Amino acid sequence: MASKTDYYDILGVSKSASADEIKKAYRKQALEWHPDKHTTDKEAAEKRFKEINEAYQILSDPQKRSAYDQFGHAGAGGNPFAGGGFGGQQGRYGPFSYSYTTTGGDGGNPFANMDFGDPFDIFEQFFGGGMRAQQRVPRYSIQIDFMEAVKGVEKQVSINGKKRKIKIPAGIDEGSRINFNDFILSVNIKPSTIFERDGSDIYVNVSIPFSLAALGGEIKVPSVWGDVKIRLRVGTPSGSIVRLKDKGASKLRGSGKGDEYVRLSVKVPTSLTKEQKKFVEEMKKENL
Repeated sequence: MASKTDYYDILGVSKSASADEIKKAYRKQALEWHPDKHTTDKEAAEKRFKEINEAYQILSDPQKRSAYDQFGHAGAGGNPFAGGGFGGQQGRYGPFSYSYTTTGGDGGNPFANMDFGDPFDIFEQFFGGGMRAQQRVPRYSIQIDFMEAVKGVEKQVSINGKKRKIKIPAGIDEGSRINFNDFILSVNIKPSTIFERDGSDIYVNVSIPFSLAALGGEIKVPSVWGDVKIRLRVGTPSGSIVRLKDKGASKLRGSGKGDEYVRLSVKVPTSLTKEQKKFVEEMKKENL
């Protein structure tokens, strides 16, 4: 136990921190270190996520905190997850534990009364709907086009035989769930034949003729917001990437848009006239 990191250091608070400060620090750390946000190093994120939860279990309980302040980790004792991380039911999400409550009031829930500024339920995003498991909220799915996901769309759907309009926010991701209070909607997105997407950034491949790459010039490239003119410098190599600021998808949280990245590939001619061959031979002599 002596080798364990100090619980206050884990949450980034002082030993004199109030219960509210500890709760806010936990919210921030839990969201930042959730393993789903660290796919490249998930094992380390899971370890950190467990430490954050363990620290909160001790420091959010006045008796456990008092014992910890006096005797350190030895005073905390026992399994910090035994009582339930949010004062209620326990469950599993991948290789780590989480817990929650469906009773009224705060109940020690550090996410209680949070306003995330969008229609997404934070537990739908991070815990796959555990908060609503006991309430048996109906779940439905809908498929939308790539552009509808980028720009947002209003759809008319039939729920239990009743037609209603639903608004799907711009920038929604594949597999996201929207909480409409009386039902939960899973969103699937059809892939584009032109664009690729990574979060709010858009990628597109564009082929350019050899002459344009060599001499430079202006070209139109597609974006999700319409064609954009870009100017290429003389001697643009194949594989160059041009960044178009604010030409990506709408950002789901907050305002603004991502960027578009245009990957340029140079088309090499497969057949040449005698004059063209002669010209290329001259270029070859000059190592061009």
